[in-house]
Amino acid sequence: MLTTGGQRAGKGTYWDMMTGTRVVLAAESTLPGGPKTMYVKAPAAVMLAAGPILGLVFAIFLPMMAIVMAVSMAAGRIAASLADAAAATTSFAWRPIESYLAGRRKQKESRERKEDKKS
Repeated sequence: MLTTGGQRAGKGTYWDMMTGTRVVLAAESTLPGGPKTMYVKAPAAVMLAAGPILGLVFAIFLPMMAIVMAVSMAAGRIAASLADAAAATTSFAWRPIESYLAGRRKQKESRERKEDKKS
């Protein structure tokens, strides 16, 4: 039922589902297009009957797609606000203004020595 472009195919009507073009083969020959082009072998009556059915399926699932999209957008906004709240409450010990190049331990020892000398 499914054939690709460049393959040999028998007599019949072939439909390219991506572009909607119809290829009618009067005898066995090669289908146009490359290996990425997919054809469905079906008579014109079947393809005409499929149109209203596909329209009905679209009309049924369109409201569901809108609901799913709205829920996913709301979930994304909630997740982003929770991440912002978590980031606002998180505190790190790194202070870019202060630099302890000599080390905290050495500063504490030098302060203790100065205090011992004063007393």
